[in-house]
Amino acid sequence: MHLVNIIKAIFILTLTHGLALAAPPIPVPAPPALAAKSYILLDPNSGYVLAEKTPDARLEPASITKLMTAYVLFNELANGAVKLEDEVSISEKAWRAPGSRMFIEVDTRVKVEDLLRGMIIQSGNDASIALAENTAGSESSFATLMNHHAKRLGMTGSNFVNSTGLPHKDHYTTARDIAKIARALLTEFPAYYPWYSEKQFSYNNITQYNRNKLLWRDKSVDGMKTGHTDSAGYCLVASALRDKMRLISVVLGTKSEEARAKQSQTLLNFGFRFFETHNLYSAGEPLSTARIWKGDKESLPLGLSDDLYVTIPRGRYKSLSANMLLAENILAPANKGHEYGTLSIRMGDKPVVEKPLIALEEVETGSFVSRMLDEVKMWFR
Repeated sequence: MHLVNIIKAIFILTLTHGLALAAPPIPVPAPPALAAKSYILLDPNSGYVLAEKTPDARLEPASITKLMTAYVLFNELANGAVKLEDEVSISEKAWRAPGSRMFIEVDTRVKVEDLLRGMIIQSGNDASIALAENTAGSESSFATLMNHHAKRLGMTGSNFVNSTGLPHKDHYTTARDIAKIARALLTEFPAYYPWYSEKQFSYNNITQYNRNKLLWRDKSVDGMKTGHTDSAGYCLVASALRDKMRLISVVLGTKSEEARAKQSQTLLNFGFRFFETHNLYSAGEPLSTARIWKGDKESLPLGLSDDLYVTIPRGRYKSLSANMLLAENILAPANKGHEYGTLSIRMGDKPVVEKPLIALEEVETGSFVSRMLDEVKMWFR
């Protein structure tokens, strides 16, 4: 591989976002010390972790579990196995579910959409079990689906045995894993995300309110989920959007409803105050052109497969630089999506992120004559 001209990459970065202010950057203090068993704060777009405390400790998730229950249901909706208008027969097990409830009645039929909203907004254990039984035949079979998706998402510290989060010695997860499922819900199923911001839901003439107090206190907070059992403590996953920057906080094991709200607010305020996120490049945007030999074209446009976001300390945007390293002697045929180089972003002398540069289009093998001409040119190159 050889280093190619980097001026274009730096120009695109500057042109898209403008120059940063000349004022010196704000120093980033140590993250706040929270009275919680575990926590993590990250930007779901860049994946950057802004603060954490024992994020890989295996803990009881309580009703935070229902984020995974919803994720399974959203996948089933996406593949057509379940529909929002489907009516679910309520079993005695679902009806008898302890803890928080939607108050569905045994042997009645309830729409999937109502059950989802009852689970998400009211944290109904009865709704969770009804959805699990309808999807997989039994709650234990549904847990198999939960663990399948957890493995697919890289949730290496999690194991689920039920759809509700009711205590069980083999039911656990981590703050880092919870952040992964929250991120997946945001990015894969944005159409359903607004349910997490609804402050109340009425069913069977009973109105219940969302337990996420930050929905009332901070207009930038638009989700996600609370949880509580005596053994897990009070837990909260919160997501907020300020000035086009989104953050997810996961706080586990606080001592009260008020504590989980205050600790989560403190964590979010820290992140928004001292960090900023930039969308540097878009997926499919041509960032460089490589010479390709023996093809039906002489140039191969290269770019990224996904949008590239970076999260950096506030005031440090001007210190970002972009470098591209391209493969030498690229020969046709070239397959769209194949890697032919790397893009590296640095902040001063510190690496920030590195992403593969991929072919943005196909280049077929050229004619016999053009291949022979390129063979000669390569000899004299």
